[in-house]
Amino acid sequence: MIIQSIEFSGSFPRISACPRSEFLEFAFIGRSNVGKSSLINMLSNRKAIAKVSVTPGKTQLINFFKVNEGWHLVDLPGYGYARVNKKMLSSFTTMIKDYLSKRENLVNTFVLIDIRHDLQKADAEFLDWCGESQIPISIIFTKIDKISKQQIPIHIERINSKILQTWSELPPQFISSAVTNQGKEDILSYIESILSQVHATNH
Repeated sequence: MIIQSIEFSGSFPRISACPRSEFLEFAFIGRSNVGKSSLINMLSNRKAIAKVSVTPGKTQLINFFKVNEGWHLVDLPGYGYARVNKKMLSSFTTMIKDYLSKRENLVNTFVLIDIRHDLQKADAEFLDWCGESQIPISIIFTKIDKISKQQIPIHIERINSKILQTWSELPPQFISSAVTNQGKEDILSYIESILSQVHATNH
């Protein structure tokens, strides 16, 4: 898949405000500062379709982007950001969980994890909640250009060993770099395959 067109459709504070649409949705989420905006810009081949901020926690709404006039890319607020106040953090959590568990158009959620670090508590808790809630997820390891090629499988194995403490099997996984574009084709092909499967099932 090549993203020929992408346009911002709107930002919404809660699931009830999200647009009604027949388009399937692919959500992107991760801890603040995981490189989500950079990844979305890389996938869409745009420099600033998603705002890249030096201040973590800037995405505070559910952001919809219409892609190729055929599906929605959904940019969700980051989780586990300690510097927003507790009331705001609670509203983020409610907004995210409501969207992920109740949005009928959602077919896959990409959970972004920074490959440089051990699995963080916020990541583990979020992954476990997705598993318990039967949210279809895939994992994207970001910032692989920040470590050596030899270290990539070692870091992935270390993170996966933590995930497998509570998961019986691993969800689909991808590695990515917004700097080198690595992972772009694999992720977009995966999205395309899900779209094809769902459309084939519905017809």
